[in-house]
Amino acid sequence: MLVRIGPLGLILAMMSGCATLVSNAANGFADNLSAAVMNQDDPETARAAIPSYMILIDSMIEGDPDNASMLSAAARLYASYGAVFADDDVRARRLTRKGREYGLKAMCTEYDDACGWRSLNYDDFVASLDAVPDKHAELLYTYGFATLAYLRAHSDDWNSLAELPQIEALFKHYLAIAGDKVDSATHTYMGILLTLRPPALGGKPDEARYHFERAIELSDGRDLTAKVEYARGYAKLLYERDLHDRLLQEVLSADPYADGLTLGNVLAKEDALVLLAEADDYF
Repeated sequence: MLVRIGPLGLILAMMSGCATLVSNAANGFADNLSAAVMNQDDPETARAAIPSYMILIDSMIEGDPDNASMLSAAARLYASYGAVFADDDVRARRLTRKGREYGLKAMCTEYDDACGWRSLNYDDFVASLDAVPDKHAELLYTYGFATLAYLRAHSDDWNSLAELPQIEALFKHYLAIAGDKVDSATHTYMGILLTLRPPALGGKPDEARYHFERAIELSDGRDLTAKVEYARGYAKLLYERDLHDRLLQEVLSADPYADGLTLGNVLAKEDALVLLAEADDYF
């Protein structure tokens, strides 16, 4: 069964891809488009509209295949749509794979060492990663985000799970170089990474709890996705039923309408209902 990544951070990344796509034509239109989708309270409308931009950006890359900005936008679009809206496992894997490929190529065009990242062992990868400068923080984030979407869509593949320590290191380096531009969703991604495996297999639930709570704090509790992922990842992993149910009930009782967060919050409420319905069978 497909496990959907918490939607808010992915929707934000996806619409930032849309903004990049059309920014050369009209910056104001790009910003308004992003805001309109993020404030959409009907997920099916967003599901139907966004694929047009995916095809459009593919065509633009055909004409400018080494444009890092365009490649990065494509990575965010494909990874986001595959993680949030794909309706079956096969589509999710296909779309997130393409998003990851775009993300790596974007990084590779600006930082030559990245071209060989997929073949490096952990130590060599971290050594290369540590040399990524501040100016490439956004590209690094995009590759990490696209890879996280890919790995979660392939969570039943042990070869994919073996890459989790590398992506954890990637996000840590991103947090170190991004400065004030870090979005609270990054902490949600770190929490997801640290709870994809149980503690016996390398999971780090205590660190994950810190990141989930940090994401909630930074968004003043308005990011309902952080609470859903906190429940799904940490509370279920450690069989903390009270925490699990409390977080999800808070999501269900919260007002989803918040500037820039509405679509993600509506999707988070849908996830919360599913998780609560399954709770008696799990705990």
